[in-house]
Amino acid sequence: MISYEPFYRTLKEKGISTYKLINEYGISRSLLDRLKHNKPISTVTLNDLCNILHCKVEDVLLFIDDNI
Repeated sequence: MISYEPFYRTLKEKGISTYKLINEYGISRSLLDRLKHNKPISTVTLNDLCNILHCKVEDVLLFIDDNI
């Protein structure tokens, strides 16, 4: 399972609000809803988020092995 919990920590560390993502970076509310509910996103979107936040992939998502 993929968890986007690190995304919210990174936002807080960078001092970026979801309001700013929507209004200054053009991130859609539906994307934020997908992240909130750990739904799949594209690698293009993941790349965009990393560029906006100047971070690594690990700062946006976490893989949790379902078999453990």
